[in-house]
Amino acid sequence: MAALKITIYCFFFLQVLLCLLSSFAPTNAQGLKVGFYNKACPKAELVVKKFIFDMVKKDPSLGPPLLRLFFHDCFVRGCEGSVLLELKNKKAEKNAPPNLSLEGFDFIDNIKAALEKECPGIVSCSDVLALVARDVVVALNGPSWEVETGRRDGRVSNINEATSNMPSPFSNITTLITQFQSKGLNKKDLVVLSGAHTVGDAHCPIIRNRLYNFTGKGDSDPSLDKEYAARLRRKCKPTDTTTDLKMDPGSFTTFDKSYFKLVSKQRGLFQSDAALLNNQETKSYVLMQTKSYGSTFFKDFGVSMVKLGRLGVLTGRVGEVRKNCRMVNKY
Repeated sequence: MAALKITIYCFFFLQVLLCLLSSFAPTNAQGLKVGFYNKACPKAELVVKKFIFDMVKKDPSLGPPLLRLFFHDCFVRGCEGSVLLELKNKKAEKNAPPNLSLEGFDFIDNIKAALEKECPGIVSCSDVLALVARDVVVALNGPSWEVETGRRDGRVSNINEATSNMPSPFSNITTLITQFQSKGLNKKDLVVLSGAHTVGDAHCPIIRNRLYNFTGKGDSDPSLDKEYAARLRRKCKPTDTTTDLKMDPGSFTTFDKSYFKLVSKQRGLFQSDAALLNNQETKSYVLMQTKSYGSTFFKDFGVSMVKLGRLGVLTGRVGEVRKNCRMVNKY
């Protein structure tokens, strides 16, 4: 009996220890710093910025997909460029269901090629994603922040890890909070980073369940504003798979503060948007930004993006600097 008690105690002790370790590991960003490339590649950030601003000027809709790449990279294995890798067996992260709609890989290739021309073998693909995310937001009239650089690229990309780690637009608030906390991000980070839904679009299948069969009885999601739901049903018939839906219909190519007003009116496109009203802390933030016209959102977004960019980074001699973002280097 005593041995059993010791075994149980050890089990729970190990569980607590693992939880503590996992809470610290994602934010271990030793080796990152602002201006990491100042000497080795002084024009690196200018190269990225020029490319992004030229691209967004021609077509602002190309910006949001590049911002999304950074989120999808960091939530799986950390910010180490694994979302960009391609495998012959089609079992890489980009082949996972949550990532099949990702776009912008060609643009990342073009930026990387320009950087390789400027300073070969210096700037990592994972740092390209981090710089691109900041510059896209700025180019869309959003906030700026100082991007820490010095990441190195990972050599592993696993389809199953992407499937199990990526937050879903269909998730409830409990699941979302748990997933963010597992990465060292808190409830405020969850609601702040959700504010990125002020730009970009989606397609009808992602909203179909909320419109036509939410509980399996042919009903719509009661957390969705009825007038907005009727408008969406006019745009999205049950079999429609192609129609674009703007996440922030009034300003979907401008990174502004209107997202929170939409959520407060139950007009967030995704279930995960509506879920922010189901927790006191996240709801309070939504309502505060709504009442204050987004007074702190831009500053908060920069802070949360820096935290996101520290997740699971590889620095020093760990990992590599890929020559081609789609494949590991050959030695």
